Amino acid sequence: MTRSRNIRRWKRTPPHSLLAVVALLAASLPAAAQEDRPPNIIYILADDLGWGELGCYGQKKIRTPNLDRMASEGMRFTRHYAGAPVCAPARCVLLSGHELARAEIRGNKEVQPEGQWPISADSLLLPAFLRGAGYATGAMGKWGLGPVGSSGDPNDHGFDLFFGYNCQRQAHNLYPDHLWLNAERYPLDNPRFSPHQKLVEAPDSFARFRGDQYAPELIAKMSLAFLREHAAEPFFLYAPFVEPHVALQPLDEWLERYPTEWDEEPYLGTRGYLPHPRPHAAYAALISQLDDHVGKILDLVDELGIADRTLILFSSDNGPTHDVGGVDTEFFESTGGLRGRKGSVFEGGLRVPMIARWPGHVPAGTTTEFVSGFQDVFPTIADVAQLEAPEGLDGESLLPVLLGEDPGERAHPLVWEFFEYGGQRAVIDGRYKAVQRHIRRDGASAALEVFDLEADPHEEHDLAAERPELTARLRSILARECVPNPLFPLEPIEE
Repeated sequence: MTRSRNIRRWKRTPPHSLLAVVALLAASLPAAAQEDRPPNIIYILADDLGWGELGCYGQKKIRTPNLDRMASEGMRFTRHYAGAPVCAPARCVLLSGHELARAEIRGNKEVQPEGQWPISADSLLLPAFLRGAGYATGAMGKWGLGPVGSSGDPNDHGFDLFFGYNCQRQAHNLYPDHLWLNAERYPLDNPRFSPHQKLVEAPDSFARFRGDQYAPELIAKMSLAFLREHAAEPFFLYAPFVEPHVALQPLDEWLERYPTEWDEEPYLGTRGYLPHPRPHAAYAALISQLDDHVGKILDLVDELGIADRTLILFSSDNGPTHDVGGVDTEFFESTGGLRGRKGSVFEGGLRVPMIARWPGHVPAGTTTEFVSGFQDVFPTIADVAQLEAPEGLDGESLLPVLLGEDPGERAHPLVWEFFEYGGQRAVIDGRYKAVQRHIRRDGASAALEVFDLEADPHEEHDLAAERPELTARLRSILARECVPNPLFPLEPIEE
């Protein structure tokens, strides 16, 4: 299915009151046409949100009523894995459908003056695939796959509309002096200041670390405007929101909902990013802000009367941050007891929340332990849209899982080859997982650690020495799946 259309030229002020027009357009469609339309897709991506930081995943201190509601109205995945343990490569896996061991981007490689290493022009990403099938496509949030005007420009990879941070580094400040509206620099009424500062002592006021226009709020509003504008046609909204990534800059309305007694001392910027007088409360507030964005999307989809033809997926790009920027992951039990954090291929760096809602299709209040990952999103969405997925993708369609059917055993293992943090690889095949670390130091001789995730979910007991046949099998999978990448070179693993 293809069609042409004039892409609406978005003006300086995002539209916020198109609901009546949208409702009229939807009502004018014949009933049969509405039923035959392919489903809408909304994919919401949190930034550095831990597996244990939502109420529906066991969090006790941070309030996330909207995501908990989404889980109660849909399906919660307990064994879902990010494409990588840091931002840019995770997003590459998500949008390309290629596992990290075969992906083009395998680390947060920076380019100047603003952006990350661009994905190539001939790489087919999910939005281009869907736009070719007639979907309106929008991305609101953080990109990280190439600067404006490069081969990785989001408009050149299928997005009709991009609004937000092109560069991950710029997203360290939630009061930036600009965002991007497609290829146009979108100035904000904020003073320019570094998101990495230290104080010797606590000041009377932390107001210097704020501005007048709050980027997360603008991004959330643009997401809602896109939904209103395109409610009468098939759409794909990609919403890679920036919370709870540091710096700690929540709005006061969310900060004040958390106890002052959590924070006896201010954070003065000694571990990177900006100081804050109440770091524990601030981090919780960022997650509650994120939850509020999700709630507004859920509410609008319901209000527009399109819930039963809209699949909404929510996840996080990797596990929770290290204890930097004033974040205390021990205080919140951010990984739910899993080993590792962001940057690690242990479970705490890779296992992430995943929630799916699609009323009338995804059974409400259900949980699945099916092992899945970001590489599965592209083939899943193609299946949902009743399209034939491109050849060569590494993932599997999760549509049977979403519909509550028995998917059987996963056919393809999950594999990662990560350039950063010393060079790391990992494979999950059924209940077993192998991890290889320090590759850039030790080369092909880097040891393999093996774990039984069913018996040992915290990865405490290495089975490599006592299970040599298992270790050899997992090593063989890594050797087969890890394709050399000259941009992110690691010495090949020895079989």
